[in-house]
Amino acid sequence: MIRFENVTKQYRGTPRPALDNVDFEVVRGEFVFLVGASGSGKSSCLRLMLKEDTPTEGNVLVLGRNLRSLSNRKVPYFRRHIGTVFQDFRLLPSKDVFANVAFTLQVIGASRGFVHQAVPEALRLVGLEGKEKRLPHELSGGEQQRVAIARAIVNRPEVLLADEPTGNLDPATSVGIMQLLARINASGTTVVMATHEAGFVDQMQRRVIELRGGKITRDEMHGGYGDTSGLPSLAPMAQQGVASMAALTAAIELRDSLPTSVATPAPETDARAVVVSVVAPVAPVAPAVAAELAAVVAPVVPDAPGQPVAPGQPAQPVQPTAPQPPVIPAAPAPVPPPVEPDPPQFATGGIPLIDLAEVNVAELGLADRLGLGDDTDDDQEVGPTS
Repeated sequence: MIRFENVTKQYRGTPRPALDNVDFEVVRGEFVFLVGASGSGKSSCLRLMLKEDTPTEGNVLVLGRNLRSLSNRKVPYFRRHIGTVFQDFRLLPSKDVFANVAFTLQVIGASRGFVHQAVPEALRLVGLEGKEKRLPHELSGGEQQRVAIARAIVNRPEVLLADEPTGNLDPATSVGIMQLLARINASGTTVVMATHEAGFVDQMQRRVIELRGGKITRDEMHGGYGDTSGLPSLAPMAQQGVASMAALTAAIELRDSLPTSVATPAPETDARAVVVSVVAPVAPVAPAVAAELAAVVAPVVPDAPGQPVAPGQPAQPVQPTAPQPPVIPAAPAPVPPPVEPDPPQFATGGIPLIDLAEVNVAELGLADRLGLGDDTDDDQEVGPTS
């Protein structure tokens, strides 16, 4: 039915091939899952089966035809025997359900009588009886996918290719689509489906071909999806995400709130313990994060007066100092009688030299001390003050 003979597919501008020496065969009536991570080569296999691409090396045989030697003129006739279902439905938005399903038959030139007989049968098979006049936007996502499946099987193809048909559907609707594909396969149609849904693969126990980096790593009859332990976990890491940001914010706020004369903890308490005790109520702190946050908080925990504590080192207690005696202010000195100053002497630059010892500062007002007092002599020029 379908055979890949040492197929290699290299796309232009890519460092490694999408498919690398792939070799397998699908017999009539099988239900085969193509599984693997994104970029492993699943969609490339389906495109080669549909003659959308040509292999770089090797041969692809479908329904007894070598697609490498199949001319472009015969491709439309070849595709009449293959149905395709995509993740994004690809329905005609301006046509109702009946017209969308009948479009496949109209393209190949089927008679009007055959169209009016085959379309209701296909809609009844997918569970859409009574919705022939609905437009696509009036249907749910699961119903739109059922219309796409009805369009794919209305011509009674020998092979049905499905590329992530449940990717845009909720879990309950996806179960219905998988049950529908199983019924279509039970009627004799060969089904090849690319999927990431590990639950469906494990439950249905059909043939599984696993691809990794363009190579087949497993071809198992009645197999499951495979080992999922290597898939990334949804649980956030302790040192990343919101928890770490909350911990860092709390540490910074702690650092800013501590005064420079804060009392230090006991000698056996280090900066990391301070971080955990203060930040733990806000967010869980991993040991690696506590070490990093300790570097932020440690500089504000002094080891000695005026000396910061190094990160990770125990803080030293502050030694109490002896009380100092009170300072008694000295009595004010007596104000000497005013002395008539000598005429000002000017140095080079025009600044008067004033003997400050002979100036009674206490008797000068604020404006006079700043050099801004009233000056009745317009000819005098006030120079800069020190």
